[in-house]
Amino acid sequence: MRIPSTQALRALESFARHGSVWRAAEELHLTRSAVSHQLRLLERDLGFELLQRDGKGVTLTPRGRKYANDVRKALIVIDDAGERQSPGGTGGSLCISCTAGFASLWLCTHIAEFQEKYPDVALRIITPRKLDDVSDASVDLFIAFGDGNWPNRSVELLCEVEFTPLCSPVLLNNLGGIAEPKDILRAPLLHLGDFEDWTRWLALANVDNPDSERGIVFSDMNLVYSAAITAQGIAMGDELTCRKAMRAGQLIRPFDLSIKSPKSYFLVTDYAKIDHAAQLAFTQWLKSRLSQTRNA
Repeated sequence: MRIPSTQALRALESFARHGSVWRAAEELHLTRSAVSHQLRLLERDLGFELLQRDGKGVTLTPRGRKYANDVRKALIVIDDAGERQSPGGTGGSLCISCTAGFASLWLCTHIAEFQEKYPDVALRIITPRKLDDVSDASVDLFIAFGDGNWPNRSVELLCEVEFTPLCSPVLLNNLGGIAEPKDILRAPLLHLGDFEDWTRWLALANVDNPDSERGIVFSDMNLVYSAAITAQGIAMGDELTCRKAMRAGQLIRPFDLSIKSPKSYFLVTDYAKIDHAAQLAFTQWLKSRLSQTRNA
């Protein structure tokens, strides 16, 4: 069995997560040239290209990204094996700030798995008033929804989001069906905070003269989805947080047309806290569980 060096694999996994050599070097406590050297050696050992030039920088090739994803899974398995054999295991306290929608619709439906794997971690989950708020000094790790611009913080992309109309089958039946995008305007539109998502989707669907600002505006995604599930209107939702409701038949998507959100979910933390054992355990578990959810 011919296995590349662990250091080279860790360099690839870190580069894949951060998208830059200098961030990978910072995380691994190596120089940038050392990380680049490890990646070149790994390419040589594997016999195929991992990296490609992209303007002034480098990115992973499609084959390199697939390999990096497999490496990440393997490293998580190895780390978990070590934790299970460790006399004390990972402990300590960990405070997570997570947007209310992501917390209630996804995180809270899986969190017992993390607690079972790390019973000695005292976990506390709170929700901020704003989706991109990372100001609470008592928080160790933020799962924030924004544009990725949080200066002087460690910022890592967690997942991108695509929105599509979602509605209750009861509402669809009450409307007598929806044959084309303009028929959506026969029902109330449900908004989160502003009208941007519906404005963009109706434009993409080529709906003439849409009144995208009609309907009801909510301050919380949970309220939007509650209204949608109970046939009060049509919401813009994503398949990650709405997966459970869609599988249960509570929400359906009338059209196979989505818009990519200009904002994404990010992991945000202070550089001083990035290497804490409990936080590392949580982020590794979170990314692994998200990967499994997307591939299910």
